Amino acid sequence: MNPHALNSIAPRAMMVHLWRYRELIGRMIKRDVMGRYKGSLLGLAWSFVTPIIMLIIYTFVFTVVFNARWGVDGEDSKSVFALQLFAGLIVHGIFAEVLTRAPGLILANTNYVKKVVFPLDVLPLIPLGSALFHAAISTLVLLLAQLIVLGSLPWTFLLLPFVLFPLLVLAMGVSWLLASLGVFLRDIGQTMGLLATMLLFLSPIFYPISALPESFHGLIHANPLTFIIEQVRVVLLEGALPNTAGLLKYLVISLGVAWVGFAWFQKTRKGFADVL
Repeated sequence: MNPHALNSIAPRAMMVHLWRYRELIGRMIKRDVMGRYKGSLLGLAWSFVTPIIMLIIYTFVFTVVFNARWGVDGEDSKSVFALQLFAGLIVHGIFAEVLTRAPGLILANTNYVKKVVFPLDVLPLIPLGSALFHAAISTLVLLLAQLIVLGSLPWTFLLLPFVLFPLLVLAMGVSWLLASLGVFLRDIGQTMGLLATMLLFLSPIFYPISALPESFHGLIHANPLTFIIEQVRVVLLEGALPNTAGLLKYLVISLGVAWVGFAWFQKTRKGFADVL
């Protein structure tokens, strides 16, 4: 790449960058995933073990301690709740990893900023790719659990990538934005952990929206995770078709956020070296 070239902020430039550096992005995601488990005895097996353990803990707390149910009578309610819970956690996990890791990406890779001519705009995509990898494994665990508990899988689970795509586009834009802001405002990294926790409990993960008073429905629907969580459950657990019109609207908004995040990153990247 030419270090003296101007960084275009056009929407087309965003797509060109993603395609041009696709191999580099793939290699860095692989290195990030492998580096997380490097030196551990179980290695990549932790990516299976961790979601299973968390599923057991959350299910025990909310079905035994708090006696929560998902509107299903009988003994099957606990199993249904566990599947509903796991589906929501998968969606939240993707967005939460981007929120918590993006602000520190540039700070953790100062050598790319100061010493090397490097396409910095690919760095914010690394946590998203890593989160997607772990979400894929968690989804596999969910499908196996559903097959054991319910005895079958609906064909609509094949539509899951189409349901998640708008969220991934949104997360990409947020990652670009936070990666830049994290250089200039170091407090961003601290607040994102709090925001991720807030989104966890303000999303319909541990409860259905119908269990809340109507006065709170607007707040829950304003959460960007709510719609995707519900649509994931529709295609994975209910065997129904997703809300296509809603997904298209979500995608249009996500593309706008992605472009804003990309443009902001490109405009501010020249100041990274001075601040670092």
